[in-house]
Amino acid sequence: MNTKLTLKLNKKTIDRAKKYAQRNKQSLSVMVEKYFNLISDKESITEIEISPNVLELSGVIKLPEHINMKEVYRNHIEAKYSR
Repeated sequence: MNTKLTLKLNKKTIDRAKKYAQRNKQSLSVMVEKYFNLISDKESITEIEISPNVLELSGVIKLPEHINMKEVYRNHIEAKYSR
């Protein structure tokens, strides 16, 4: 059951949110509902919908299978903080 909710927000915030919603092809109501679900239920974190922008980037870089990403990252951090 849907129920109406009235919010008072800064006009610039509303305008930015509307543009974001339009770019992502969803309504403000859906965005607000997803946000409320996210902050009110820790389990909903696993149900977050991945944005089209992130999906588009997924798989862009192809690395050889023998590369150990944890080791590469560890080496990067060691080098960064050993200076």
